[in-house]
Amino acid sequence: MISGGNITVMVSNMDASVRFYTEVLGMKLTNRFGDHWATVDAGKGLMLGLHPASPNYPAPGTKGGMFIGLEIDEPIQQIVDRLRSKGVRFLGPIVNDAGAGSFAHFEDPDGNSIYLWETNRGVMDDNASQYSHA
Repeated sequence: MISGGNITVMVSNMDASVRFYTEVLGMKLTNRFGDHWATVDAGKGLMLGLHPASPNYPAPGTKGGMFIGLEIDEPIQQIVDRLRSKGVRFLGPIVNDAGAGSFAHFEDPDGNSIYLWETNRGVMDDNASQYSHA
């Protein structure tokens, strides 16, 4: 039914945000139209649209307005260490949930919440199979 889309992130500084999402987080810049709009490919069909702040939209970093979850395919500690070396400050320790996996929380330059998720594949596969109708 729906074949694509994006999550729009309101930003206060387009250059700083593009650098953060591409150079720090390693996402690929797919489009940039000056300071009006940019998109970055976050993988597995997730696109983030970066849009400058304006009076018509919520302020960048407004708490509770948005939360970005990024599923990772490397050990979470390695990614946390790599991002810390690039200046990312994590908000608390890595949280381990035996049912879902491990999580680490940080914010982008505007204070938008982002979390990394290292799935617990065995548990996730078991949960998926109990909901399949095959």
